Amino acid sequence: MSKRLQLLLPDSEMSDIRRLAKRDRLTVGEWVRQALRDARASRSALDPETKWKAVRRGAQFSFPTADIDRMLSEIVRGYRG
Repeated sequence: MSKRLQLLLPDSEMSDIRRLAKRDRLTVGEWVRQALRDARASRSALDPETKWKAVRRGAQFSFPTADIDRMLSEIVRGYRG
């Protein structure tokens, strides 16, 4: 289901958005939807505290590790079979 979003912009901002939309051959609505998608994609949906909890949880484990070059070569060998 779609929802309507209404916002008020100063004339100068609206003019800029119209110009950008026209340049991209988009309607203003589609240009705004794409801008909102891009903004949403560039930000994590998780709050910082949730991320920190995951980091702290992972730090409790002791996994085997190796030099980065060795790990990368092992990964490549795994791809090749």
